[in-house]
Amino acid sequence: MLLIPAIDLKEGKCVRLKQGRMEDDTVFSDDPVAMAERWVDAGARRLHLVDLDGAFAGTPKNRRVIRDIAERFPDLPIQVGGGIRDEATAESYLEAGVSFVIVGTKAVSEPHFVSDLCLSFPGHVIVGLDARDGKVAVDGWSKLSNHDVIDMARLFERDGVAAIIYTDISRDGMMQGVNVESTVRLAQAVNIPIIASGGVSGMEDIRRLCEVSEEGVYGAVIGRALYEGGIDLAQAQSWADANCGAGVWGTR
Repeated sequence: MLLIPAIDLKEGKCVRLKQGRMEDDTVFSDDPVAMAERWVDAGARRLHLVDLDGAFAGTPKNRRVIRDIAERFPDLPIQVGGGIRDEATAESYLEAGVSFVIVGTKAVSEPHFVSDLCLSFPGHVIVGLDARDGKVAVDGWSKLSNHDVIDMARLFERDGVAAIIYTDISRDGMMQGVNVESTVRLAQAVNIPIIASGGVSGMEDIRRLCEVSEEGVYGAVIGRALYEGGIDLAQAQSWADANCGAGVWGTR
């Protein structure tokens, strides 16, 4: 079980949102590179970076900060999402040292974009499926589509994506606990790694995810719980290593 600290970027700062609402943000650091170093020092084996401004604008807005983090930690797998809606943007991130690009909105609106990316950058494309009540949300979670999350996951598995990050947006940033049941249903429906996201609030969530790791839940993105002290990354990863595997998927 790989525990992945989230660094959400808004106007060059490290923030956390509640349920994806840009107006409901908490600033945790003015220095995202220093925040990344904090998690690396605590034993992070991967980082999850999200350009929130880019997700809403449809084009990267925090590219420089992301490049700075990738340059600071050249040997650390980094996955980046937010505003990746053309091949040139994906290529620029990968050339900057990012390991995985995460496609969200455009994966739903133009599924062929994902298949094209997978052909161009095999093994480096992740799809982020953000859902409420089984339906995929798009445009920074501001809209719900009619697409079923499991159907979309199966489509992207056929395209060759490296993994799927699944977020229950009703739980994200709310510290209410991860939706293990829906995460497991998705993991059982495909044969590629599922990374849980949204609602991880404490060690009980880590324990529950570890119990279903054999179903295909390979990791968890953790945000507010790390920043507010609900989870100690070093202790949690050590516990996960001892109880449900080392979480080695997705290294360079």
